[in-house]
Amino acid sequence: MIFSILSFLEGLMADKKHLQIEEEEDERNLNYKPPVQKSLEEIQELDKDDESLVKYKQTLLGQVLRADLSVPNVQVTRMTLLCDEAPGPLTMDLTGDLQALKEKSLALKEGVTYRLKIDYKVNREIVAGLRYHHVINIKGVHIGKVSYMVGSYAPKAEEYEFVFPDDEAPRGLMSRGSYAIRSRFTDDDKNVYLDWEWKLDVKKDWD
Repeated sequence: MIFSILSFLEGLMADKKHLQIEEEEDERNLNYKPPVQKSLEEIQELDKDDESLVKYKQTLLGQVLRADLSVPNVQVTRMTLLCDEAPGPLTMDLTGDLQALKEKSLALKEGVTYRLKIDYKVNREIVAGLRYHHVINIKGVHIGKVSYMVGSYAPKAEEYEFVFPDDEAPRGLMSRGSYAIRSRFTDDDKNVYLDWEWKLDVKKDWD
């Protein structure tokens, strides 16, 4: 997901630029229109005289949480690189100072298989079309970007997690080094819930 041979070759031909995420329309989705957003209260009031429908909605939505307006509706709390070969956890706390994360690095041994996992909470209202995006630079050269649909979620007290497909760290002398990555978590309404920069170091070994 983070790397591919094709994106690396494309990046070698790209101009140097700042880490920048550009919103692009997927040609396959030009006719897609996000559904009109309704609050949980509005949904609960719909067809409230239909007992079976009320029970069904309770099953889907669970207990409505008390709104806490002091926090965002979606809070992205943690990012983890899952790798069976890693000697220890590869986790980044996303609840603190985002500026400090620019100097925070996660390290991978070249050639290992890993998956990216994001943990997040939905606090008040249903969120539609959560998406994760990131772009990658090395030494100022843009080498690739990815965008994944995470899904739509109702609020609940527990955190959700989304695990991305397997990816493989690049291997070889030319691929080792520090990759600068800018990540973003958005939804159908173009709300940006978190936008942060971090580093991924690809090394010959774990040490």
